[in-house]
Amino acid sequence: MSREVLAVIGTGGMGRAIARRSGSGRKVLLADFNEPALAAIADELRGDGYDVIARAADVGDRDSVLALAQTAADLGPVGRIAHTAGLSPAQAPSEAILRVDLLGTAQVLEAFGQVVAPGGAAVVVASMAGHMAGGLDAESERTLAATPTQDLLDLPFLVPFAAGDPGPAYSIAKRANLLRVQSAAVASWGERGARVNSISPGVISTPMGRQELDGESGDQMRAMIAMSGTGRLGTPDDIAAAAAFLLGPDADFITGTDLLVDGGVVAAVRGMRA
Repeated sequence: MSREVLAVIGTGGMGRAIARRSGSGRKVLLADFNEPALAAIADELRGDGYDVIARAADVGDRDSVLALAQTAADLGPVGRIAHTAGLSPAQAPSEAILRVDLLGTAQVLEAFGQVVAPGGAAVVVASMAGHMAGGLDAESERTLAATPTQDLLDLPFLVPFAAGDPGPAYSIAKRANLLRVQSAAVASWGERGARVNSISPGVISTPMGRQELDGESGDQMRAMIAMSGTGRLGTPDDIAAAAAFLLGPDADFITGTDLLVDGGVVAAVRGMRA
């Protein structure tokens, strides 16, 4: 009998931690755009006894995502998927963020929704920024949730975000992630008897997170951490633990929802606004 496949898309700090936490006893398909980093992490995990297959992939390219999903299906029953790939405001301009974080996530949901095994589960890493996104009315949110994937970047109300500051583009993309997960849970994924949820991390001590802390928004981020309930940075293992729960049998009745793993930042911000 073929062993279950865990597909981890994005091999940054969170993806690596999820692979370690949930990959034991499974075939682990690792995917990333950065081929040298992908190869290094795959070798590291193999050295620690994991059964790893590495494939380069660009989540912003539909054909690349479809090929990755087919690779996963060829390896065995696709039981667990973790989508962690993304760009932050300190890393890329707005247009690239919308292509990778918004369109890329939608393409992963669509492609893997066609190959996930009945009883399977997925997590999409979004962001606490999606809980603080502004500028969207209820109709815009419904449009983001329901627009065919190939038409997403052509939505007129996204044009100002594509041309503007990357911070708002990132927030809108992450808000869209939550909406697309909700929609997928009812439609394609639910129809296959599979579950899909999102995780919204706060400020996590990954290379990406530290780059943001060193950037223009660093002071604001440190202030939010200071006023949060936990008063600390998150770790990749915090996210891996949340992912393990949502991917596992204890979450069998949970789908189409978002788990905010931010140390209490959003609660603190909302408390100040009240």
